[in-house]
Amino acid sequence: MEPFVLKTKEFFIIKDWAERNHGLTAGFTTRNQSTSEAPFNLGFHVAENPKDVCLNKEKLSELLDFPLSSWVGAEQTHEVFIRKVTKEDKGKGSVKYDDSLKRTDGFYTFEKDILLTLCFADCVPIYFFEPKSKCLGIAHAGWKGSVNGIAEEMVENLANEGIKPDELMVVIGPSICKKCYIVDDRVIKLVQNRLEGVEKKPYNLIKENQYSLNLQELNKQILMQKGVLEEHIAITQLCTSCHRDQFFSHRRDKGKTGRMMGFIGWKEVF
Repeated sequence: MEPFVLKTKEFFIIKDWAERNHGLTAGFTTRNQSTSEAPFNLGFHVAENPKDVCLNKEKLSELLDFPLSSWVGAEQTHEVFIRKVTKEDKGKGSVKYDDSLKRTDGFYTFEKDILLTLCFADCVPIYFFEPKSKCLGIAHAGWKGSVNGIAEEMVENLANEGIKPDELMVVIGPSICKKCYIVDDRVIKLVQNRLEGVEKKPYNLIKENQYSLNLQELNKQILMQKGVLEEHIAITQLCTSCHRDQFFSHRRDKGKTGRMMGFIGWKEVF
């Protein structure tokens, strides 16, 4: 069952989580907006004019009913550094790239009134939710982050907070699909090292030194290795490269493109 449902022209939500948990906001933006033909880019680092990104963020803030002063953003570096976010971090990276949390590709928090945000354009957004503690997390997993184990790192960070892997609910969001993502031997060797002993391989040989790689399945296998239950992992069918009417794609657009935003947070509900 597809976990993402289009809420407005600007964003999808994780429907099941929203319906079952009052105040939980989790989703993924599109490249479109209902009041303009301009692309709905939310990445400061790829914008010709940062003011346009601020305007887009303000619009999304209104649509989500989640103030920008509560957002947290990151300087994403395709590494595996994960940051626990508290109220002291609110607003960092929300309206200026310079004050984003440095070298961060994953967030988690136990606090309400914080919206965790990361940018994507083919890489895998991984959403984490533990119902009892109300812990929320999100990670950015490109091929580097995936083979270096950012999904594993998040599970371990949460385990150190007392959350057992089999208690975690995970959704793997819109990203490039296996037929659109071709890699070479160098990448596949790293995948093989990460999944040593796993029977189901997330790649197929196409021809010499060319493989189709399923980054979503790779991260699912890593999560299961760390004890996350298969029935607790939902994977979208939305591909950022195939669905050109909805998404930017770094690979399809040859690097010159905008960014979508993955987001997750608890609203203060009175």
